[in-house]
Amino acid sequence: MRTIFLVIHISSGSLALLTGPVAMTLPKRPGWHPRLGIGYQVLIGLLCTSAIGLAVLTPSLWWLGIIAVATWAAALAGWQVRRRHRPGWLPWHISFMCGSYISLTTALLVVNLGTGAPIAWILPTAIGSPLIAYKAAKAATSAAGREPGDVAGHPPGLPSERSPCPSQAGDA
Repeated sequence: MRTIFLVIHISSGSLALLTGPVAMTLPKRPGWHPRLGIGYQVLIGLLCTSAIGLAVLTPSLWWLGIIAVATWAAALAGWQVRRRHRPGWLPWHISFMCGSYISLTTALLVVNLGTGAPIAWILPTAIGSPLIAYKAAKAATSAAGREPGDVAGHPPGLPSERSPCPSQAGDA
């Protein structure tokens, strides 16, 4: 059973790590961005479920379940903020979705560098948080004074071509 959970955990985490930057850099309009967003949610759900299963089988890893639940909660919050589309939603969407991605990156580094490596725990947040804050603030500023449906300076239904989330390629 542990092997099954581990395979699901590693596979879904790896695919989510690949899916995130692609979704971040795609144009924000019907098509690939929302499809990949749903895929990301499914992958994070599988990751979370398998992490809880691993934590139950290995009680010393209880903290793994908590981190996985927090990661999925952030991703779900980002998705719900977008779906509800209330005024000022975009900075929250950016913060939650990209925050869940920071959590994935942290987990990858912690597993590969070891749980005792402080750099693995600190580096993703130290680099990612200022980038997310910048992109969220930029989105909030650019959306100020526009119509509620006008997210990025375009007519409703035609969002911007660039992602508000920082990508791995340095889209800051």
